Amino acid sequence: MSLRLPPYQPLPPPDGARERLLVPIGRLQPTQLCVGLAEVRNRQVDFSSESADQRLRYLETKPVPLVRSAADELWMVDRHHRLRGLVELDPDAMAVGYVALEVASDDRHVVMAELERRGWLYLYDGRGLGPLPSTALPSHLAGLQDDPYRSLVWKLKKEGRIDPAPLIPFHEFRWGAWLRSRPLPPFSSSCLEPALPSARALVASLAASHMAGWKGHGRPG
Repeated sequence: MSLRLPPYQPLPPPDGARERLLVPIGRLQPTQLCVGLAEVRNRQVDFSSESADQRLRYLETKPVPLVRSAADELWMVDRHHRLRGLVELDPDAMAVGYVALEVASDDRHVVMAELERRGWLYLYDGRGLGPLPSTALPSHLAGLQDDPYRSLVWKLKKEGRIDPAPLIPFHEFRWGAWLRSRPLPPFSSSCLEPALPSARALVASLAASHMAGWKGHGRPG
């Protein structure tokens, strides 16, 4: 059954009017329950060949949209895969972020309610079960589960079969939720190949034409 993901407000872009922060990755709290480990491992391959300065210069081009509470707590609304991969390599690594939203409360429940209202939480676990309460969110990136469907969508996007939509919260999870409603052979984040032929055809089909990032025609590029 397809997941019933909520409507959403687009994320604001990182324009010059928004405050930039240099913050330890370990301080950032996730807004989702899972990641696709295939993408995390791929990110780590890239990071492992770079120096700390090279990594930081790259991250400056991919700032993290952040939500900040009155208690100065920070939640990340994107970049979970990139930063999960990096913090596993370097627990003291820093991230560059921009303040997408200020919540004038130090009450975590108020912050979570505001994020949920905007569609800025992904409260389904690695098996697609949910929505779970926001209290199920881990406090650190290391606590995120693996979702093989998110890995599958990453691969399809990397092949050019789905267009990016960086300001749509959890865009790839929305595609994963759609693919979950279709029959696919068994696969895992470490072995995507069995599902790829069917998934490629599905994301190019007219049945997926309502999805943001749909390209159609069954060909990448």
